[in-house]
Amino acid sequence: MTTEDNNPETAGAGATRCGFVAVIGAPNAGKSTLVNLLVGAKVSIVTHKVQTTRTRVMGIAVRDEAQVVFVDTPGIFRPKRRLDRAMVGAAWMGVDEADQTVFVVDAAVGLNDENQAILNGLVERKAKAVLALNKIDLVKREKLLELSARLNETGVFTDTFMISALKGDGAYDLLDHLAANVPSGPWMFPEDQLSDMPQMLLAAEVTREKLYLNVHQELPYATTVETELWEPTNDGGVKIEQVIYVARESQKAIILGKGGSRVKVIGKAAREELMEMLDCPVHLYLFVKVRERWQDDPARYRVWNLDFNA
Repeated sequence: MTTEDNNPETAGAGATRCGFVAVIGAPNAGKSTLVNLLVGAKVSIVTHKVQTTRTRVMGIAVRDEAQVVFVDTPGIFRPKRRLDRAMVGAAWMGVDEADQTVFVVDAAVGLNDENQAILNGLVERKAKAVLALNKIDLVKREKLLELSARLNETGVFTDTFMISALKGDGAYDLLDHLAANVPSGPWMFPEDQLSDMPQMLLAAEVTREKLYLNVHQELPYATTVETELWEPTNDGGVKIEQVIYVARESQKAIILGKGGSRVKVIGKAAREELMEMLDCPVHLYLFVKVRERWQDDPARYRVWNLDFNA
């Protein structure tokens, strides 16, 4: 995923630059919110629940002559299941293949066990990173400065930015820095392309986001969404059929809700967002099916570009 090294012959005024930036951090640090902000469009789903992002999502931002390809990675945590291991493996692969790495730390959380483990991983890899202390609006200045000093004692970080991904504070200074430091070379994507995610997968991710927001406790982590049909309609729109897979029959009843009430709410929210994203009528049909041990199905991992054997 790396681009060519800086070439003095191509550098200079007007020379284009392009590079990959891995965005890593603990679950719920604000990685996806930051990537969506800098890209200027929603390319990665966001919820208040941890471990929302399951695969590496590329979001593409243009800053002057530079194209910055952000790789929004799953949150790095202590894996317990096969899917967990694949997600964490994808995050570290993003670091290994990127030109630059941004470590997003929730400043309100500080240097907890999860962040310390990621920091240790960077040290072990002898990797350099840019530190982005996020959610600074929730933390007093003295605590921010203390946390920044503790993290920078490791020698891992080349630069530190204090940001609020939700409000935008400091985020574009970070983008300017990253854009100035990607390698010289031609752009890898068309100027108007915002992501590499196929539409069918993005649509499934939108529905999964609404599922996460409407179903509580641990159930969302036992579910997955797949787009099985995508076809044009006579009104200039698109017909989309999706299946929400659960692991047990009892979970199916929870997703459906009484008289199908909950799945209707999920479908309405997903349809409205997809209509806005696609700028056309969307006819969305959701089905809920039981697929036991779907987390052990290699086909699911291929869809998400995850390593089944991680």
